[in-house]
Amino acid sequence: MDAYSMTNSLITHVIGAIDAAPAYEKPFYHLQLKEVFPGGIYAEMMEALPGANHYRALPGRNNENLRDDGSSTRVKIDLFPEYIRHLPAAKRRVWELVGDALRSPGVCAAFMRRLAPALERRFGARHGGVGMYPIPVLTRDIPGYCITPHTDTRWKGITVQLYLPRDEAHPDIGTIFHGRAADGSFTRDTQMRFGPNSGYAFAVGDDSWHSADPVPNDVVTRDSILLTYFVDAGVLRFLRNRGKRVGNFVLNEVRYVTRR
Repeated sequence: MDAYSMTNSLITHVIGAIDAAPAYEKPFYHLQLKEVFPGGIYAEMMEALPGANHYRALPGRNNENLRDDGSSTRVKIDLFPEYIRHLPAAKRRVWELVGDALRSPGVCAAFMRRLAPALERRFGARHGGVGMYPIPVLTRDIPGYCITPHTDTRWKGITVQLYLPRDEAHPDIGTIFHGRAADGSFTRDTQMRFGPNSGYAFAVGDDSWHSADPVPNDVVTRDSILLTYFVDAGVLRFLRNRGKRVGNFVLNEVRYVTRR
C-alpha cells in the first residue's frame, strides 16, 4: 500500500473510532475514545517512540514543569514534517503517517460533529463553520509531572489526548475531570483510564476543568499525543497559529544545532 492509501486508511479508522466513542454530559461534555489506531499501527508507534534526545522541553504556562535544575517533567515533539525530519527514517515514517492523519480535515470534522453540543454552547448556531487549526504533539511526562485544575486557554477550541502506554500497568494515571461546587471548590468526578490506544476529547469551555495527579516514581514515562485544535477565526488567530508553528520550528532547529 502506498503512503497516500495508508494515510487515507488511517484517517478512515480514526474517524470510525471518533464516531463510535460514547459521549458523556458530566462533569462536562466529552468523548471517551478507544482503539483510536489500528492494532498494527499502534504496535509500530510503540516501537517508533523517539529517544529522549529528540524531545524538546515543554515548560508549561508558568514554567510549572521545570525542576530546580532546569530540566522539564514534560517534553514534546510536534508532529509536523519539519519537526520530525531528524528522526531515524523508520521512526519518521510512522510519525509522518500519524501526524498527517491527525491533521486531516476529515478527523477535524468528525470531532466537531461529535462535540457539536458543547461547541454550540460556546460559539452559537454557527459553530460548525468555526475554523480550527490542528496541532498534534507527541508528549512524554516523567515522574513529578502534574497540573492543577484548569480549563485551557480560550485560544483553543478542542482538546484531545490519546494515550500511548505499552500495557495496562498504570491505568490510574489518566486525566481527571472536575466539576465545580457552589463554593468554588472542585469535585473529582471522572478519571480517564490510562490504557493502550485510548483517549478523550472535549470542546474547551468555561466548565471543562481538568487536571493530572503527579506522575508516580514507578512510572518510567507517560506517553501520549496531545491533539489541540486552536480556534482559527479572524486575522489575529490565523497569524498567531501559523507564527507559533514557525517559532517552534526555529527553537527546535536551534536545539539540534547547539547540541552538536
